[in-house]
Amino acid sequence: MRTRTLLASALAAVAALSLTACNADDGKPAADVSGAKSKPIVTLDSPMEKPDLELTDTHGKKYDLLEKTKGHPTLIYFGYTHCPDVCPLTMSNLAVAIGKLPKAEQKDLRVLFVTSDPERDTSAALKKWLAGINKDFIGLTGPFDRIQAGARSVNIGIEKPVKKKNGDVISTHGAQVLLSSPKDDKIHWIGMEEATPENYSQALPKTIKGQNP
Repeated sequence: MRTRTLLASALAAVAALSLTACNADDGKPAADVSGAKSKPIVTLDSPMEKPDLELTDTHGKKYDLLEKTKGHPTLIYFGYTHCPDVCPLTMSNLAVAIGKLPKAEQKDLRVLFVTSDPERDTSAALKKWLAGINKDFIGLTGPFDRIQAGARSVNIGIEKPVKKKNGDVISTHGAQVLLSSPKDDKIHWIGMEEATPENYSQALPKTIKGQNP
């Protein structure tokens, strides 16, 4: 069991550092996510601290991530609203799975969408986009350098969006969902890009209680 857990942790570390580049204007990803293939929901052998970020939420108010999520099961995803495929699919998968949880557990859960493209993803833009997925999801924006540092602290790589000569915008970001336990406020699990609503439906009832899926 110990060996399998260590292996899963190693695979997660590799995949978490991988990036996916999205072309926001042609409807196709500029590159696939690279890295090792593993279980859809991976348990880390060594849990990580949540990113220490103070950003702005969809209401234009300050949001201290560590303070606001303390004691709550929390899901964190770094992406952007102009993403043509990976980001909306991932957030929709989460919304489907979370919708099956008891109302009390849904209320206790914190789902954070942290933009990797803050220049375009204003508070208003995030609010409008997330309203079409789940109105209770929390969108966060702020200075890019601050967001990038927070992402890197949890092994999620993001790069500043680049505008090509033809006007296309390329945004490169990690495609994993970070899941933290309410017991110690640390990230114990990673949802990989290939995770489906069914995978999250099976895992969330346990992870939100601080149990391995």
